[in-house]
Amino acid sequence: MTGEVMGATVRPMLRQGEQVATAVDLRRRSRPGERLVQTFLFLCGAVSILTTLGIVYVLGHESLLFFGSPEVTLVEFFTSTKWQPAILQFGIWPLVTATFVTSGIAMCIALPLGLSVAIYLSEYATLRTRNTLKPILETLAGIPTVVYGYFALYFMTPLLRSIFGRDVVDIYNTASAGLVMGILILPLITSMSEDALSAVPRALREAAYGLGATKFETAIQVVLPAALSGIAAAVIVGISRAVGETMIVAIAAGAGPNFTLNPFKAAETMTGHIVRISGGDLSYDSIDYNSIFAIGLMLFLITLALNIISRFVVQRFREVYE
Repeated sequence: MTGEVMGATVRPMLRQGEQVATAVDLRRRSRPGERLVQTFLFLCGAVSILTTLGIVYVLGHESLLFFGSPEVTLVEFFTSTKWQPAILQFGIWPLVTATFVTSGIAMCIALPLGLSVAIYLSEYATLRTRNTLKPILETLAGIPTVVYGYFALYFMTPLLRSIFGRDVVDIYNTASAGLVMGILILPLITSMSEDALSAVPRALREAAYGLGATKFETAIQVVLPAALSGIAAAVIVGISRAVGETMIVAIAAGAGPNFTLNPFKAAETMTGHIVRISGGDLSYDSIDYNSIFAIGLMLFLITLALNIISRFVVQRFREVYE
């Protein structure tokens, strides 16, 4: 009898389930809006990839015309320390060293200041203070770089000359350009580092407080190592931004290739040289014209190497802390 009762009970439940199943339409329905969004996103990704391939093709094609000239050799290009295309001297190192000097000075300013501001905003600042400081930093990022260039020339250079002497500091120098570039990069490093620090789970902070750590010890010894992957990515992105900066170095650093590591001397970076040469009267397919693309290809390879290093660093430290 129990079985009959159970069977009588189960059958209506099954019949009821069958009725519910037949009432629900599980067929795939057409969603034109979703398909339109998917197609648009795919086109955006395709345009980005095609644009990158187009840039690589143009740089590579024009650079081959430069390196294909009988006056140019790869050995001279990568080993010589004189760059004067007008007299057939094609050593890239004066432009590369000036680029690295300005970028190094910029990072010496932007990294400690940006990281300190990020730690303050993430660990110490109140919500009201954070909402006040972040828009100010974003305002610094929105100032045109040409304004930063004249700020370096008319404020930073006289300041350096008054401190170190007019005989030591040239009117055009890589130090003033690098210092102002550091101010330009500061909001970028601060924002990315602050996002990485804020993403650290609150449980790590509470565990450190529970063990008796102070707020400073928690920030430096717990939160900072846990966010190291994001901070490393911010540093490398900042270096890439400094290497590719144009207007500041074109205005304040100097207008002639100079192989020197002295930051108080005038020197021309790769981007500054491209701006100066391309603004002149160059004939198409001349060796001076093609040299611009060779420098551009060098910049592209440097930036690509930095991006590869960034991905490696992020993946490496994510394996440790996640």
